[in-house]
Amino acid sequence: MTSPTAASGADDIRAGRASLGIELGSTRIKACLIGSDPTEVLATGSFTWENRLEDGLWTYAIDEVWTGLQAAYAALVADAERQHGIRPSSFGAIGVSAMMHGYLAFDEAGELLVPFRTWRNTNTGAASAELTELLGVNIPLRWSIAHLHQAVIDGEAHVPRIAGVNTLAGYVHHKLTGRRVLGVGDASGMFPIDSATRDYDERMLRAYDAHAAGRLPRPLVEILPAALSAGADAGALTTEGAALLDPSGALQPGIRLCPPEGDAGTGMVATNSVAPRTGNVSAGTSIFAMVVLERPLTEVHHELDLVTTPAGDAVAMVHCNNGASELAAWAGLFTRFSAAAGQPLDDDAVFDALFREALDGEADAGGLIAYNHLAGEPIAGLDAGRPLFVRTPDSAFTLANFIRSQLYGVFGTLALGMQVLADEGVELDRMFAHGGMFRTAGVAQRFLAGALGAPVAVGELASEGGAWGIAVLASYLAHADALSLGDYLEHQVFAAASLSTTEPDPADVAGFAAYLDRYRAGLAVEAAAVASL
Repeated sequence: MTSPTAASGADDIRAGRASLGIELGSTRIKACLIGSDPTEVLATGSFTWENRLEDGLWTYAIDEVWTGLQAAYAALVADAERQHGIRPSSFGAIGVSAMMHGYLAFDEAGELLVPFRTWRNTNTGAASAELTELLGVNIPLRWSIAHLHQAVIDGEAHVPRIAGVNTLAGYVHHKLTGRRVLGVGDASGMFPIDSATRDYDERMLRAYDAHAAGRLPRPLVEILPAALSAGADAGALTTEGAALLDPSGALQPGIRLCPPEGDAGTGMVATNSVAPRTGNVSAGTSIFAMVVLERPLTEVHHELDLVTTPAGDAVAMVHCNNGASELAAWAGLFTRFSAAAGQPLDDDAVFDALFREALDGEADAGGLIAYNHLAGEPIAGLDAGRPLFVRTPDSAFTLANFIRSQLYGVFGTLALGMQVLADEGVELDRMFAHGGMFRTAGVAQRFLAGALGAPVAVGELASEGGAWGIAVLASYLAHADALSLGDYLEHQVFAAASLSTTEPDPADVAGFAAYLDRYRAGLAVEAAAVASL
């Protein structure tokens, strides 16, 4: 990011021009404040949280949503005062983003009917298959409509009381503004969107209502939040919403909010990947790739979701439930080893040392294979996960190969899905990458370029990730009448961006291809582990 000057930052905060972005990620709730120059990050705050497996379903406690939001906001306010001498009490605009998909169901009084079911759950297989056949498009396990219809199929007691369903971002936005709306990108992970209308597909809505007739209390369009494109009016912060975010009472109501978006949409914004032939990879607890399409795909593929940019343009999404968590767990062992050996290193130092060691590994990771499957992985045909590290007696078991295999393992299932896009003839001019694993320069970025066989760029502007992306979407509210989202990003946000682009190394491409062949063959071992352990 461009370093903000004290004067401009203080002026923006004092005048209420700064834009606030808040993203509820899988492991952290992050807040990011940007100036009238959207490349200026003025302050940040965060709160760490984790999902829990309760009664067989992955969830977050709804009370912790607000505990975390308040903590992240308070940390941002304190950071603004520390850096600029001013505690903000108003903003030019606010945006809320969160993990996409999942299931939050509410009754007429707005009360949550069942605990939040996150995107990570894979109990919706019957609904996913039934809806894919009914609608003629791939409906993934994690989509909100799959969760809703699975509850319908199972005859869950709460279904007759459903007044509305929402995503996490939409829920928070509703509590802050009183408006039950959703950015079209996030909405596209609830139910299919028609990119011509930038709204839910009417034919598919009618098909679903006919299919679910008598089993839901109202038409589906009334249950879903209204879909809005980037730049649309999505309401203003109410007095009650201001108190929810800032119990101290300092935050003033009346601030405009942009449409709430999902983490995929903010990732596209944060990497300037909203134009055709561009894409981005986001690596965190999950890993996914978004590719903006030039034309419709010729077939339905279970490996691909069809979603949209925040402006409503069609995107193919390769989503993998498992990302960098297993890699982080192994790094944690080495962190503990350094402490036990009397030479303690912090987490960043351990990651840096291990990643750089991986550069000395063999191009195919020496015959080692790593499966990062903590949860089920639909692309790989797995409904549950068992993390595995596998080698044969003649594998080259070195630290460099081990770490390279773990890094390759993060990209393994993603590469299976990207191969489907390649077979469809989809071409990429550039792929941007963001997420913590790309902070060590030239390592994960290089291996991803080899896995995709395409240039991979990492830019300073992606350092705050989705929280910055939703702050940019909030700032776009003031420009939407004059500029498209793509033009705003290209000419006012990324015009002076500093990007580091890595071209695929032929040796890495060949090495990863050999790794992926073994990875694909070894999925039988992973399936056996799921069945046996």
